[in-house]
Order: sequence, then structure tokens, then C-alpha cells
Amino acid sequence: MPKDSILNWGILSTAKINRALISPLRHSPRNRLTAVASRSLPSAQAYAAQWEIPVCYGSYQELIEDPQVDVIYNPLPNHLHAEWSIKALRAGKHVLCEKPLALSLAEVDAMSAAALESGKVLAEAFMYRHHPQTQKALELVQGGAIGRLQLIRGSFTFRMKTETNIRLSPEMGGGSIWDVGCYPISYARLLAGAGVQEVFGSQVTGASGVDESFLGQIRFTNGVFAQFDSGFRSPYRAHLEVVGTEGVLHIPTPFKPGSNESMSLHREEVTETIVVPGQELYLGEVEDMADCALLGKPPRMSLQDSRENVQTILALLESAQKGSPVGL
Repeated sequence: MPKDSILNWGILSTAKINRALISPLRHSPRNRLTAVASRSLPSAQAYAAQWEIPVCYGSYQELIEDPQVDVIYNPLPNHLHAEWSIKALRAGKHVLCEKPLALSLAEVDAMSAAALESGKVLAEAFMYRHHPQTQKALELVQGGAIGRLQLIRGSFTFRMKTETNIRLSPEMGGGSIWDVGCYPISYARLLAGAGVQEVFGSQVTGASGVDESFLGQIRFTNGVFAQFDSGFRSPYRAHLEVVGTEGVLHIPTPFKPGSNESMSLHREEVTETIVVPGQELYLGEVEDMADCALLGKPPRMSLQDSRENVQTILALLESAQKGSPVGL
């Protein structure tokens, strides 16, 4: 395969989530993991040795200046997504940035402007969006399998076992809605296929001030409603229920589907099990970047889509603080 048909990837930091991307990068014929950076060279060297990554750097800046690197994966804490994605774009790199893309609309807009000015691809790493199960669910809803869509209900919670986690830091963009609530919000927006008209949110805050549990309702411009909850203090729960006038679609593993998942479609007295041959969860976003960077295709997760998700989360947080609905 010609060199210009392969993307060289560099990873900012030695974050735990990197492990999810290393395997698909190694199995993809169009993508290659070549470099990693940490805030100290010994840390980068140890990580590179552990994961057999050829090149390592003791600063993020050195990595984004490497002329051999084509794509930067940004898994840094939420408050650093905008800063380092913009720096990477201005250095001439494509960027796959972890969710949430940013913590404010101003940051999203600055990132979008940097992508436009550089001519490089910027995409949010919502891995579930690329999975065949998600595409099948969207196909069923749009095809009328449950009749007219009425309601989407989703949950994403897990029990955090420590009090010293960046997810609990307000300065770093912590809170359950940013970390896991963003998934049911994004999925509901995808299925509703309409703009958000109004939101209402309630939260339970912890000692640090971030929401440790969040409950929200979304009303879309086409009359569809969505309800969700997210949290750090409940057992693991991740599911989605999609209700229409003629049936109900249950998705037991909507946000982190595996290689062979099933959904159930209940209509009248008949329940149909729909098996979806899947793929490695993070492979889709890696191949999507290759499609964009090498073939000029638009990313599956558009920047406008990412902006609207951030806007919805911000409105829900505002609603929770005010104790009243917020219109968009």
C-alpha cells in the first residue's frame, strides 16, 4: 500500500482509554500508530515500551510538531480538548478528539474555525455512532418499524469507587452528564432527527460541586420527547428504549456494543429479536477518519452535530441550576 494511503497516528497522553484505540489502529490497513506523548519523557518511554509504539515524546507540543504524524488522538481531560485540538490542527494534523468535543460553544466554534482554516479533519470520538447496531436502530426507526416515534428513554450510570477522579473535578469539566449522560443525549438526538426545543434537568451534586447524578428531559421540535439519567453513584446501567405508536425497540447495549449484539422489537403481541453482526467498538471511528483524510468524505460525526450536543448539555445544566425549563 502506498505511503500516502496510510495515516500515521500520534496519541496525546498515556490515558487508560488509549487501550481501546490501540487495537483497531493495529488492525486497520489504512492506519498506523507511530507515536505517543506524555508530560514527562520517562512516562512516555515506559508507555511506548509497554505498547510497542515506535516514537515517544516528553511533551505534547513535540508530538504535534512531528512531521511524520498525520492524525492526533486527543483523550486529554475535558478542559484540554479545545486547547490541544486547536494546536494540533494549526500544526497541520487531523484530530480525533474524545467526547465531549468541548465544554462551551465558544470552544466548539474556535475548534471548528481552526479546522476550517487548516483544511484538516476534526471529529468527535463518539464510537457508538459508527457501530452497525446504531445504524440498524436508526434504519428501523426511520423505516417505521415502531410507527411514529414518540419517546426515547435511556440510562448510563456506573458506581465510582474513588473520590479522587478527574470526573469529579469541576475545573476539568467533570460531572456525569459530560462523561456518560452525553451518550443517551446524543443517541436521542440521532433518532429524533429534529432540533431540541426545550430541556428540563435536575441534578444531585457531590462535594466537589459537579453533578454525580443527572436526570433530564428533552422536547424536540417534531414533538418527540426524550428522558435520560446518568450518574456515578448507581450500579452499572446502560440501555435505551425507543417507543413509537406501533411498537417498542429495546437496545440493551446501546453505547458500548460488542461484536455480536441483539435488539428486541415488540409490536402488538409479537417480539422479534434482531441480531446485528458487529465489529470492534472503536474500529469505526478509526476507519471514518481514514475515509475523511484519505478519501475526502465528510465525518459521520459532523461538527454541527457535536455543537448541538454540547449546546443541549449546557442547557440541561442551566435548567438544573435554575430549577426551570430552558428553551433553545
